[in-house]
Amino acid sequence: MFVITNGKLITKDVILQGYDLLIEGDRIARIAPKGEIKFTEEMEIIDAEGGYVSPGFIDIHSDYIEHMAAPRPTSLMNFELSLRETEKELISHGITTMFHSLSLYKATEYAYKPIREPENVRKLIDLIQQTHQMKHLVRHRFHARFEIDNVDEINNLKQYIAEKKVHLVSFMDHTPGQGQYRHLEIYRNTVKSYNNISDSSIDVLIRNHQTKEKLSIEDMKEIAQLAHDHNIGVASHDDDSLGKLELVHGFGTTISEFPITLEVAHRAKQLGMYTIAGAPNVLLGGSHSGNLCATEAIQNDCIDILCSDYYPASMLHSIFELAKNHEMDLAEMVKLVTINPAKAVKMDHDIGSIEEGKKADLLIIEKLSDDFPVITSVFVDGKLIQKTNYRI
Repeated sequence: MFVITNGKLITKDVILQGYDLLIEGDRIARIAPKGEIKFTEEMEIIDAEGGYVSPGFIDIHSDYIEHMAAPRPTSLMNFELSLRETEKELISHGITTMFHSLSLYKATEYAYKPIREPENVRKLIDLIQQTHQMKHLVRHRFHARFEIDNVDEINNLKQYIAEKKVHLVSFMDHTPGQGQYRHLEIYRNTVKSYNNISDSSIDVLIRNHQTKEKLSIEDMKEIAQLAHDHNIGVASHDDDSLGKLELVHGFGTTISEFPITLEVAHRAKQLGMYTIAGAPNVLLGGSHSGNLCATEAIQNDCIDILCSDYYPASMLHSIFELAKNHEMDLAEMVKLVTINPAKAVKMDHDIGSIEEGKKADLLIIEKLSDDFPVITSVFVDGKLIQKTNYRI
């Protein structure tokens, strides 16, 4: 048993001060005014020293594992080493549930990554599944990011879902001229950043991408229905128009990842979809692709969830950035990385908020200064898995 005392508890509604929190087994057993929980010899007392006590962060979109497994285009590290070293980093950033977002691409001419070859993706999927039966730190899940031109992998995706190895599905379309690359100049600059290539060669790439075979609407409906049958969330990616949004919503998507404009994000909310933006977008002051500004969308109540995307540290720092520099309510900002993503992936019955009976996935967040929050304690399933002591 643990008792966390002298902390500010960030609940779904308010930040509670003067309360203690009791952990028994893997659950939050009691939240009570200071002094009501009688300390015993069996309890380990955790002094939050005036810091915030938050639910563990839930990251439902991050390809960071790809970087750890392939830090250079031609360097593939041992996958188990990569996963175990990744989770050590994740807990230091407060991420206690990670949806590793592995890409099922057919091909991409501008940034070849061997980690995205089907056999390597399969190895990582199997390894993520195996973590449930071995010692591990965080809760690992698999987010299948399926590029809609990858028609050869449809059956494999269906098999992964049937084998209960998939925990979130998203449909991606990186065809130039729409979505993330609706402005072809952005696509050209992206290609050039990876390759020394002429404009005429890029023109050929654009034509090839725009004319290749893609999944039919019926294929996507079938995959979405299969996911729903297995209680798996379904997301669309880079929705850039109201027409596209209506289309993807019609075949069963419940999440809009990275809507391109404020208008689209607002409409997604009206349709009852969860909307996601990248936490790095907040720290950078806008999209690196010139698309939706996450801070503006949050201020307009058009974004429900922040994900780390490619930078795990961004989740912690973005919520405090929004609270401090944009005068947003901290408890509301914490929802963007806790209970809201938990709801989107249908895990909110167990995790995502500080409530009696829920899993004790908890963080103690202190500040080194007014501007720099740090994680000093991390609990997952009621176990204290990290404690960091800063010194002067």
